[in-house]
Formats: sequence, C-alpha cells, structure tokens
Amino acid sequence: MTRGFTSGSKMDGEVKEKITAAGVLSSQRGESEPFLALVGRRKPTLCKMSLDSRAREVFAAAVESVQPDTVVRQSIERKEDLVIIDGHKFTLKHNLHLVGFGKAVLGMAAEAERIMGDHLVKGVISVPHGIQQTLQQHGKDQLLLKENSRIRVMEGAKHNLPDADAQKAAEGIAQLASELTEKDLLLVLISGGGSALLPAPIPPISLQEKFDVTRKLAAAGATIQELNTVRRALSLLKGGGLAHCAHPAQVFALILSDVIGDPLDLIASGPTVRSKVWPEEVLSILERYKLLNSVPASVKDVLGRLSPRWQEHEDETDKAEHVRNVVIGSNGVALKCAGRRVRELGFRPVVLSPGVCGDVRSVSRLYGLLARFACSREEPPPEIAAEVLRLGPEVGVESWDLCRTMQVLGEGRKEGWGATCLLAGGEPTVELTGKGRGGRNQELALRVGLELRGLELPPKGPVFLSGGTDGQDGPTEAAGAITDGGLYEEAQAQGLDINNFLTNNDSFTFFTRLSSGQRLLVPGLTCTNVMDVHMLLIPPIPINIK
Repeated sequence: MTRGFTSGSKMDGEVKEKITAAGVLSSQRGESEPFLALVGRRKPTLCKMSLDSRAREVFAAAVESVQPDTVVRQSIERKEDLVIIDGHKFTLKHNLHLVGFGKAVLGMAAEAERIMGDHLVKGVISVPHGIQQTLQQHGKDQLLLKENSRIRVMEGAKHNLPDADAQKAAEGIAQLASELTEKDLLLVLISGGGSALLPAPIPPISLQEKFDVTRKLAAAGATIQELNTVRRALSLLKGGGLAHCAHPAQVFALILSDVIGDPLDLIASGPTVRSKVWPEEVLSILERYKLLNSVPASVKDVLGRLSPRWQEHEDETDKAEHVRNVVIGSNGVALKCAGRRVRELGFRPVVLSPGVCGDVRSVSRLYGLLARFACSREEPPPEIAAEVLRLGPEVGVESWDLCRTMQVLGEGRKEGWGATCLLAGGEPTVELTGKGRGGRNQELALRVGLELRGLELPPKGPVFLSGGTDGQDGPTEAAGAITDGGLYEEAQAQGLDINNFLTNNDSFTFFTRLSSGQRLLVPGLTCTNVMDVHMLLIPPIPINIK
C-alpha cells in the first residue's frame, strides 16, 4: 500500500548544483563512498532462463502485484466487527456502503464484498460496457460479483467516452451517497477510466454540452490541468463533489492510480478530493482559448452562480476530516514487486523512476545511453553521462535519480556484481506521422533496439522490454515488445525496413512480421492499469581495469 512513489527530488538546490557528469564518473573511480552500502552485496542467484524469458517473468510479476482484487485484499484487514483500512479503524454495524467507478473497479468491488460480508448494506459501481462478459469469457471469475451480491453493476462509457448509461450510473452513485448519515461509512473504489464512467454535469448543462466544451478546449491546446479545472467546475461529482454529496458520512477512497506521480485530484478527476474551483478561473480559461462566446447558455448560467459548493455546509472543515484517500496500487508498487522478482531471477534491481514521460525518441535515447554506460568494458566516456543528464528534463526524470542510477550501474561493473536490471515506468508519448498499427510501448522497444545496435547480443548483451500493464498497447492485442542489439540485422535479413515502419507508426506490424512475432509481449487480459513498465536487463560485463 502506498500514498505515491517519492523520488530523490527533495534535495535542496545547493546539493543539486553539485550533481554533474564528472561527479558521477568520479564516484566510480573510488572518490566517494560506494553506493553498494545501500543495496547490499548478496551474490546473484544462478538462473538458466534466457534474458528474454526472465524479462517476461518480471513483467508478469509487476502486473500480478497490482491486480484489482490483490490490492484491495492487501489494504483492508477485517477482525470480526472491526475493519482496518490504511491504519484507520472503523466499527462495522451493518453501516457500510460502497460505490466505485473505473475499468478495474469490478474486481476491486468483488474482493471488498468478500471481506466485508453482510456488513455491506448496498453498493453501486460504474464499469466499462461489456466488462462482465469479457471477464467471464477469460475465466476471471474471482473478479466477478456473486449472484446474491448487494452491489449493483451498471455498465457504460462505450469506447471510453461518457454516455447516457454512464450518466445514469453516476446518478445512482450520487443518490446512494446523498442518503448516508454520520453513522455510515462509504467505501469508494477508483481506478483509471473513472472520469468517463462518472459523468454528472451540473443542471441545466447536458452531457453533450459538457463534452463539447472539453473537446473544444482540448483541440485548442488546453493543458490537462486546465481541462480538469473546467471539468470539475461543470460537474456535480468531480473535484470532491462525491465526498461533499456523502457528508456527513465517513468516506474512504481506495485508489488504483494510472497517472504519473499519483496526484489524487487528477485520478478520475478527484471525486473525493476537495478542490475549490472559482467561476472566474474557468471563465479566464475559456477566454484564453477564445471559446467564451461560443459556450452554451447553460454553462454560462452555472458559472454565473456566486459561491463554490463548499460553502453550503458550514460544518465541512477545510481539512475535510471525514474523507480519506489512499493509493493502494500504482506504477511504484508494480516496480517494487518487479524488483523482488528480479532478485529471485539473479539480477540486482535498480529503479530509475516511475514517472518517465516525454517523446519516445528521447526516452529511447536515454535507455540506449544507459545501456552503453553499463555495458562499457572500459571507463565510459564522460560525454555519455553528460547527455544522460541533459535528457533528464525531457523525459521527466530528476538529475538525482539519473546520477544515482549511473552510480549504481558503474559500481556494478567495477565491483563485478553480475547481472543488473534497470526498472522504470511511466507513460511516454508518440508523435503520430503515419496510419499504421502500434502503440507507445512497441514503438519504444523498436527505437531502443536501434539504440542498442553495436552492443553484444544476448546472453552477453542487454535486453530491453517495454509493456503496458493494461495488456493492450494502442489498438493491438500486444502489450509491448522485447528487443536487443541484434534487432536491426535481424530485420535486414528478413527484408524489413525499420525506418519505414517507424515513419508509419506501424510497430505492431513490424514485430508481427519479424521472426513470426516472437518478440511481441502478449499477456492477454490483465484487468488492471498502472501505466507502463520498462526494463533493461544487463548481463555481467567483463571489464578492462587499467
């Protein structure tokens, strides 16, 4: 259970200024205390599996750790009529109610009901259209509710877009919350996709009017923060509206995060996170993008009202003490569990960051440089470390995390650790220039394969994997792909022009044709989503010590 992954970004400015490429290299020459003291000196475990197979094993462990039923089971402890959630104790007196919304919520709700038993009075959850049938077809019975369940399942949001069915579900959730008293406990389950499954525009705004406003803002170039500000202002339930609706009941939200950094106000637009949105702020955003004169009269009517919703209940304190939010599954959790599996398979894990973002071209360059840095038989040239640090801001990784990672990789070579596994996660972006089939993970793997060209082939050279934890990378049945330094020559031998596939954003077709699709990562239905997992497996490198 976690409240979010924290990196080394808390270093003060004076210390950060001392982080340089020269500093990283000097630490490898023995001029500072080795980082080994922090990670231990346990000898790696021998393993006869190929690097490819071990990479797939680690990815599977990462996905398994954030299964919806698993994260709920690990976060709730029941002792007869007492339930403990994140260290907080609640007495159960047949006073528990449950609501939820998101792609993974059905499995979360099924586990919560198993734990709570008959103390659960009733519940309403909003889940994607067709999810129950899909889970049945894939034999995921543990993620389905029992026949006598007290939870009502409402499906909606076809194609991940808010629709009338999702709005009806949101109305049912709002009604349940509004009927609660100070003696009740409302358990709120939230996962990725929750925003589209909880559409509740403030009357007289229609669902279509709200959708059109946000769509026009997005097309005009509004930031995600600006879009969420407008969504919250026009919604009854987002931006803390659900928690407000449930007052004075105790509200406890369990969250499976699919957003970098796990910001509570952005996941599903923060229905249990109090946020004041002033009409003037929304009007200024609409004016900034020259949309103020074209918004419907209903939107202007809502924005023209005087005060934010929070002033309606004087007993709602600024701290909103009746509401608690906790992230129970995230990319950081997945990487931590992947690291444990890495050790079992004979590698030393090094976690770079769970927040890698930016263009896949920059991200692939970063991983290529780190591979060359780690695989160098001699002292890596200082230019590599300098370029790694320069790329940091472009890919959302702090200089401290990059320096820490290079120090560990460097000491691993020097001290003769054996195999190392660099782990990272996040959600890079792809600039669309073509009309092919693929996704960010497959394109990242393809580009990293080019970056690794010239390095030794497995088992003496590195292997890279990129996979989406939701099991689906773009409009394909693959989650990602695995690559190494032999990718270019392998493609050439089979008559495949990598650059043409990249230009057309056709990475899935490339990997499907290459060696009969053996490099594709196809885990099937995963039932969860905490963004992507990246890993670089580095075998023991014989070095020349001068």
